[in-house]
Amino acid sequence: MTETERTTEQPMIPAARPLIGEEERAAVDRVMRSGMVAQGPEVAAFEVEFAQVLVGGRTCVAVNSGTSGLHLGLLAAGIGVGDEVIVPSFTFAATANAVALTGATPVFADISADTFNLDPASVREAVTDRTAAVMPVHLYGHPADMDGLGEVAAEHGLVLFEDAAQAHGASYHGAPVGSFGVFGMFSLYPTKNMTSGEGGMVACADEEIARGVRLLRNQGMEKQYANEVVGLNNRMTDIHAAIGRVQLRKVWGWTAQRQANAAWLDEALSGVVVVPTVRDGCTHVYHQYTVRVDGASAAERDRVVQALREEHRVGCGVYYPTPNHELVSLARFAPEVELAQTARAAAEVISLPVHPSLSTGDLERVGAAVHAVLGAGA
Repeated sequence: MTETERTTEQPMIPAARPLIGEEERAAVDRVMRSGMVAQGPEVAAFEVEFAQVLVGGRTCVAVNSGTSGLHLGLLAAGIGVGDEVIVPSFTFAATANAVALTGATPVFADISADTFNLDPASVREAVTDRTAAVMPVHLYGHPADMDGLGEVAAEHGLVLFEDAAQAHGASYHGAPVGSFGVFGMFSLYPTKNMTSGEGGMVACADEEIARGVRLLRNQGMEKQYANEVVGLNNRMTDIHAAIGRVQLRKVWGWTAQRQANAAWLDEALSGVVVVPTVRDGCTHVYHQYTVRVDGASAAERDRVVQALREEHRVGCGVYYPTPNHELVSLARFAPEVELAQTARAAAEVISLPVHPSLSTGDLERVGAAVHAVLGAGA
């Protein structure tokens, strides 16, 4: 048997792996047996516990997805037709989609090369007389530059929102992400650092925003048949909340393991690829461990990804190969935008496994695979 044949017989190391155990299954069973499966006491308890554990006690409102959380948060804050909201292009499309769904215009700004997050200087250049807000994404689990963005917002009378979909437990100079903006949204999708199966959580700066999100998620009513605004059905179920409550008790341990895995990879891969930066005063929670193949074209990077997957059985991802402003669905908002750092990142990035279920042997395989592939000039 050749070395290649022996390698391809190994199980694939998944790029991400949701951790669902017996406690989560028992919680679902308990709710199912109760007969109360729609939004109810589990959701209310999950909101309180999430607030206490992750966002310093901010009022939290649970919804059925992260995208719903962004959409309802923007609506509750009064964003709508005629407004512009500055967002990164280098992220998942949900950020800009949520802005567009309100009738407002997403305006794309560039990122900082080291953290992949919104660059305050680029945001400043993107401000117009229609700009109402800035919505950074704490991409991959590293906090955005909230001081720099806050300065731009203060200069121009803008409000800040936070897309914290990937950043449960991250902090910026001691304050948790999700506690800076008018609202901060956390996704609870299965591959996030914690999950409710599907869902989102909106951390709100004040009761007015929280009440607005509550109304909007439930057809515009807090009391049955007393509809106050035109709303949606974006409620979280008690089944999903029960899963989330269990995961909330585990998230800090999983985060510590992600950070330990990232530290191992930093040491193993420094000098071979550009490993993630962690700025002073920031806590990175490594939703993704994203490296750069410095100077690579997208085609060269894609060959590296293919070799890692097919020859070494190392799952990895490219988040995100097409910037938002180049997507068919969003390009109409940015006909002449040029974002140099966004374009470079989209060509160079690879996200390697960092999830807490990795064994030491898995990490060693990841490290050896990256050395083998890049050393061969793939």
